Order: sequence, then C-alpha cells, then structure tokens
Amino acid sequence: MTTTTISETFRPAAIEPRTSRRTLPNSVAYVLAASVIGLGLFASVTPSPLYHVYAAEWDFGPLTLTLVYATYAFGVLTTLLLAGRVSDDVGRRPVLLVALAALALSSVIFVFAESTAWLFVGRGIQGLATGAAISAAGAALLDLHRRHDPRAVSLANGFASATGIALGILVSSALVQFGHAPEKLPYVVLLGLFAIAFVGAWFMPEPVDQRRRFRLTLERPSVPASVRHPFLLASLAVLSSWSLGGLFFSLGPGLGARLFDTTNVVVDGSGIVLLAGSAALAQLLLGRTAPWIGAGAGSVALAGGTALIVLSAAVRSSSVYLTGSVIGGIGFGIAFLGGLRQLVAAIPPEHRAAVLSAFYVVAYASLSIPAVLAGIVVTHLGLTSTFEVFGSVVALIALVVAAEAWRTRPRRAA
Repeated sequence: MTTTTISETFRPAAIEPRTSRRTLPNSVAYVLAASVIGLGLFASVTPSPLYHVYAAEWDFGPLTLTLVYATYAFGVLTTLLLAGRVSDDVGRRPVLLVALAALALSSVIFVFAESTAWLFVGRGIQGLATGAAISAAGAALLDLHRRHDPRAVSLANGFASATGIALGILVSSALVQFGHAPEKLPYVVLLGLFAIAFVGAWFMPEPVDQRRRFRLTLERPSVPASVRHPFLLASLAVLSSWSLGGLFFSLGPGLGARLFDTTNVVVDGSGIVLLAGSAALAQLLLGRTAPWIGAGAGSVALAGGTALIVLSAAVRSSSVYLTGSVIGGIGFGIAFLGGLRQLVAAIPPEHRAAVLSAFYVVAYASLSIPAVLAGIVVTHLGLTSTFEVFGSVVALIALVVAAEAWRTRPRRAA
C-alpha cells in the first residue's frame, strides 16, 4: 500500500560516505530503498494465504484473524509515532539494518509457529520493524533523489508499496499451493530476500552527515487551520481506500474461495492481486495528474469498484468480483495519491511532520479498526453481508471525497 513517511521532512545533506568503505551509486541505492519499501509490504501480506490453514489447525474464527492482522497495523503505527524520525538522528543505514534484521526474526517466528500466540508475536514484530523500515527507506528516497522532489518520491514510494502487496500475495499463494512445506516455504523465501536487502543496505551511502544520540520522541499530531480542508479531504480519501484494503487483505481470500468455489489459494487471492496490481499501474500511469483530479476521479472509480465487489458477493459472481477489483484498485491507487499530494503541497514546511503524523494516525486506524469491526460483524451476519455493509460505507465515503474534490477544484484566473 502507498506509504509516504513522516521522515520526508528531513532536509537532505550532501551524500558522501563518512568512511573509505565502498558504497553503492546513488541511483542503485535509490532503487534499493524503494525495494525495501516494497519488500516490507510484500512481507506484510505473505501470511494471508495461510490464515485458513492456521484457522483450521488452531481452531480460531474471523475475529481472531482480523485481530492478528490489526496487530501488524498497530505495530507500524506505533513505530511511526515513536520512532519515525530516529533515522534523522542515527542515520538511515543503522535503522534499515536493524529493521531488516527484525523482519528476518519475524519470519523465523512464523516458520516455527505452533499456536495462535506465535502469530500475534510474529505480526507484532513485523509491524514494528516494517514501520522502521518504510520510515528510513522513505527518507532515504528523498535524500537520494537527484532533485530531492517530494512528489516524485511519493510516486516511487506508492508504486513500490502497491507492487509489493500484489507480488506478496501472488508469490505466497503460489508457494502455498504448489510448494512443499507450505507453512514454512513462504517465510524461508522471505528470509532470503531480507538477507539480500540487508547486504544491499550495508553498502548504501549514508546521507545523514550530522549524527545525534538515539532517542524516541512522540510525534504529536496537529493540523494548523490553514491546511484543515486539504487534510480533511486526504483523510477521507485514505479512510475509504485503506478501509477497503484492510477488509480485502483480511477477509478477501475467504470471499474469493466462496465465489470461485475452490480451495486453490492462488485463485482465492486473485482479487487482492488485481486490486493491488491495478493500484500500482494506475499510480505509475496517472500519478502525475493534478492532485484534485486524482482524488476526485480516483474516488469515483473506488466507489464503482467497491459497488461491483459488493454486488459480486450478493449474486455470487466471480467475473463481477474481478472486474470490481480492477476498477477499485485503480481508484485505490490514484485517490490516495491524489489526496496525499494535495495535502503535502498545502502544508507549511514547519508543520509537515506534525500534519503527516496526524495523517498516518488516520491511515493506520483506517487499515486496522474497520478490519477488526468486520471480524466482529462477520460472526453474526456472515461474509456476504459483511462485505455488503462495509463496502457500501466505503463507496459512500469515496463519493463524498469525489464531490468535495470537484467543489474545491482550482479555478482558472479570469
């Protein structure tokens, strides 16, 4: 998913190695930083195709599943609030190295998991480490970009995130379906990818020239009056898009299994792959459109795609489901990016960290709280009705965003 970090407020220093060690060229390091963001999101969805296996083995229901999922989201949010700017103090490389090592540890925990408690621990560590990784890598992207352009970096960040989600579901599902030891193989592959990323991070140039002592500082979210309207618009855009993402990533495979009437986990997860893949492609092709057009048109597409997904659940149509996933994914990608770009353009530099902190409180709350509520509701209403209720709310919020983006669009001077 798109993740522009609080640490983008750091003013980049000249990128020169502090020692005589050999380092990667800046262009290669830029790609590596984007790949770390994608890998963090890749890892975040790797357990999704296995949840039905865990549920059968350890006898838990949808509520426990969504709580396990929410543990990850709250872990990311905690790190962004407490340690989002640590890499400004101690450097990008040290934070990336520690975060990648912790992500590798979470994969080891999943390999040896023997009960639901292991899932909570693994997802908690994974969330905390992912928050640190995307924060430091996002800041490194801004440091390493040749023009230090926040909008270009946001696009690269969003594309890497959505691509990581799509590939994570696709690769993990294929390994679970066709590989040996399906409960272990996806995490073994992750360990290998983390090892490669760790070596790459070791040889990254360090942009932070002036180091300070390590400290945890709580980012206090605040929104000055001058940016409250763009903040409201961006918050509604992230509320609609990330709520759909949280619902899809936790309960989507179950809906896919019902609609396709199959036990093939690759087919079950096809809707998520299409949703995230369409978001990545839409950001790549349409990410440079005017922010208000992205927020407005993207929200219309998000509402339409969500309506089709709701319809597919009601009429049990897999073709409508896949069509809705593609259209919803396009809207997901450009609505979120458009709202965020409009917000970033309006924030005074001295308030950027505080406003983005407030924005990501909304974002990760949108990713986790609706998923938990859906886990509670699904035990009483069933999977189809849950998607109908939550999908209708998401579509309604998206239409509000579209209307407001149109109403407040920039007017040409006479």
